[in-house]
Amino acid sequence: MDNAGIKDILSDLDGDLQRVDDQMKLILSSDVRMVDKVVRYIVKHKGKTLRPILTILTARLFDKPNQQTIQAAVIVELLHTATLVHDDVVDEAQVRRGFLSINAIWKNKVSVLVGDYLLAKALSEMLDLQNFDILGILSKVAKRMSRGELLQAAKARKLNITEDIYFDMIGDKTGALIGACCELAAVTSRASVEQREALCHFGEKLGLSFQIRDDILDFDGKKSLLGKPTMGDVKEKKITLPLIHAIRSSADGNAQKIVKMIRRGVKPGESRIVLDFIHRYNGIEYAMEIANKLKTEALEHLYSFSDSTARRSLEKFAEFAVTRNR
Repeated sequence: MDNAGIKDILSDLDGDLQRVDDQMKLILSSDVRMVDKVVRYIVKHKGKTLRPILTILTARLFDKPNQQTIQAAVIVELLHTATLVHDDVVDEAQVRRGFLSINAIWKNKVSVLVGDYLLAKALSEMLDLQNFDILGILSKVAKRMSRGELLQAAKARKLNITEDIYFDMIGDKTGALIGACCELAAVTSRASVEQREALCHFGEKLGLSFQIRDDILDFDGKKSLLGKPTMGDVKEKKITLPLIHAIRSSADGNAQKIVKMIRRGVKPGESRIVLDFIHRYNGIEYAMEIANKLKTEALEHLYSFSDSTARRSLEKFAEFAVTRNR
């Protein structure tokens, strides 16, 4: 992680992340050699584990995370990882977090089956918790995440995405799971209904701002930090907020040329044309403005809680979500 505030937060987690890591390894252990080999690779390159971190930090608003909270953190990470494995198959991605993707090494068939294995393990853990509130939250999230992916695939065919559709899509793809992290922390901490709702809204808004920052970095980030090529969304015919704003703001016919270029597939050397178009119409600046606005709205829900070390840690996390460079 590249934000000093986040490093401070991580140093205060007192081994809770290790508990998540140990639990995840235990859950994913298998007597099938191929599965174990792929799972070890996934765990080794699992990235920043932002969703478990957020779950643990949110639970600290009430007390130290209990075992149910740890299990919930593992489940959200399993769901997230499964979607990444499946996404890489759909997108034919060769790199994930600076390392070869699962499908680049083991091909699509194994990747799909491993993604299914992760989902099955997540479902098994949900049932083991024997908590209908938790099951309801996660079932709704799984449905929303699938809907978001299908909506994105449909819009990639026609490239007719509006800002409203974009927010609908990222709300399902990203906001839903991050909102669930916070709501699950509340439920496993036996919070009130009002507290649970406030934290769910905090997480959803934070998830939107987080995804917008991700989409900005795809245009404006550094490949060496991101661990993947930039301009990947455009090459995969995904229209995100910086480009939506630029297309909407263009009045000189350039927008039609850009959309036509993306529809037929951006050729080597044409990425700069798309990037220049976005900068000309302040697409990056507009998206950052919206990301910061959503962060502020997220924090309004958090401010219903008394000032505390835990709340300040969540405030730092929210700031990190919109300022990170990877």
